[in-house]
Amino acid sequence: MMEWYAAYFALGTVAGFLAGLFGVGGGLVLVPVLMFLYDLQNFPTEHMMHLALGTSMAAILFTSLASLREHHKHGAVNWPVVRNITPGILIGTGIGASLAASIPTGGLAIFFALFVYTVAAQILLGVRPHASRQLPGTSGMTVTGVLTGWLSSMVSIGGGSIVVPFLVWCNIPLRNAIGTSAAIGFPVAVGGTIGYIFIGMNIDLLPANSLGFVYLPALFWIALASAISAPLGAKGTHRLKTGILRKLFALLLVVLATKMLWKVLI
Repeated sequence: MMEWYAAYFALGTVAGFLAGLFGVGGGLVLVPVLMFLYDLQNFPTEHMMHLALGTSMAAILFTSLASLREHHKHGAVNWPVVRNITPGILIGTGIGASLAASIPTGGLAIFFALFVYTVAAQILLGVRPHASRQLPGTSGMTVTGVLTGWLSSMVSIGGGSIVVPFLVWCNIPLRNAIGTSAAIGFPVAVGGTIGYIFIGMNIDLLPANSLGFVYLPALFWIALASAISAPLGAKGTHRLKTGILRKLFALLLVVLATKMLWKVLI
């Protein structure tokens, strides 16, 4: 059992660092690797993806808190944006988690990978916003929050893959977009975690020590490691050049989406 705990701790260390660096919550790393580890432990195939999603979403609670503190120190969190988008996010995450439970593992994994490819292509192609474009008003931010929460809980990410490109599209500097995304990851994780716990409570054949679709041993070790590594990644955000940061973020998305498709289709 200790080897699995060590694997979860190592995973949390990497995911926490990347969450702090890119503001993505860590789900892009956690979901495919958790699926791999759960498969090695012979967890039920029909619930493997949902367990990975639920555990990842719960872990984002801790990675987002750890990284947003460091971004806040650098003045990179736009708190009015966080405040305006949060109500919609809480609604959207509940909807997304409910829908995710009714989608087969294979279909959900393919949806996740295709979504990530789309985000990566947008960044690599260098799509630039119009100079006059600004953030939408309160109603627009609420709608954005619903969509962000829905997609984030469907694919168990902290929202960074959606929020960072959106904020940059609205002419928010990249480092501020990443810092704000780290803060937005917390309400995304709250709503999503509640949803995955609730919809998994009456599912049979889940592994021992599961709370709904959250596997608690994995959550504990991932959260412990990410609390240490996420602030280190956040510091890196404010030291790297913006161009390098964008390319690294896009390449990370491509690699992880490809790994996910390989696991499902091959």
